[in-house]
Amino acid sequence: MLEAILAHVPIIDLVPASHVSTAWKRAVVSSLRHFHKPKPWLIVHSRATMHAYDPRSHVWVEIKHPSINHVSTVRSSHSNFLYALSPSKLSFSLDPLHLTWHHGDAPKIWRVDPVVAAVGRWVVVAGGACEFEDDPLAVEIYDIESRVWSACESMPSILKDSSSSTWLSVASDDRKLFVTEKHSGVTHTFDPKSRTWSRPYDLRSDPSTFYSVIAFSDGRLILIGMIGDVEIVTGIKLWRVKDCEGFECEEIGEMPLKFLEKLKNESFQFSSIGVCFAGNVVNIYNPSTAEEVVVCEFVDGCCRWWSVRNVVASDGRMVFTSSKVGIEDVHKALRSENRGLAFTVVSPE
Repeated sequence: MLEAILAHVPIIDLVPASHVSTAWKRAVVSSLRHFHKPKPWLIVHSRATMHAYDPRSHVWVEIKHPSINHVSTVRSSHSNFLYALSPSKLSFSLDPLHLTWHHGDAPKIWRVDPVVAAVGRWVVVAGGACEFEDDPLAVEIYDIESRVWSACESMPSILKDSSSSTWLSVASDDRKLFVTEKHSGVTHTFDPKSRTWSRPYDLRSDPSTFYSVIAFSDGRLILIGMIGDVEIVTGIKLWRVKDCEGFECEEIGEMPLKFLEKLKNESFQFSSIGVCFAGNVVNIYNPSTAEEVVVCEFVDGCCRWWSVRNVVASDGRMVFTSSKVGIEDVHKALRSENRGLAFTVVSPE
């Protein structure tokens, strides 16, 4: 059966297959819909290339694009949001494969390591101001539609010693920005429409949690916490935030020990984690090495775990994102306006 065969073919190879004939196009659509549905890609940005892991086909794909020329300064925030901020310009990308970049003026306040996140029609830039600025907690929002910056209420004073992306984890939906202090679990929300901050909430459901990060999964806020201490990490747990008003949490899973061991490295202290979400899949890695990425997929209220070796772990500085990538995204990327773009399968899992 053609659909069953196509279920084992990488998405990048299904694009030409869909142009063979009308029958093949129907078979490709049926295969993706009924036999082997696409799963979010893990995308690793390093130097002048991108590498993406397609869990549907268990392959790594190298993505070459001539417009990628600022990887040395690019950073990731929540989900698939990439940005580069300098004293003269803000650049950011929101599309699944980061082939389209938007550019605007820099915020008025010079910042070194701010929180940067997309919330609906706005890009929020908070904290991280340089020492000579009057307000280290200053917040500005950029309206993507009007391309205008506006000043807002400053970050809560409790964050005055940790108002940079180094110490804060962020997540957002179309309405609010969620900011969690990684070591205390103290969480605030910011509403760009009213330009105000909420009161603090404590997200730590387990008192033995010493490090926390947050992200959204299919519209639900998720908390990932490291258990133990910086010397001995005994576990990593995940909670679902049942109510984003009262912030009541419900535990949904714990990383099996065999995968926890994959994140450890004898040469580096394992005291923090990085995460990126898309859909119902979370990728968890050790920022010090990122040699192995542990993946958790939420299926019918349970956690399904696996891991994948990072094929670009030796390429120096890396930036991680995760995106829902479908055949239409690959097809769109390969159109004539993206001349010079190339997808190449570089390694199986």
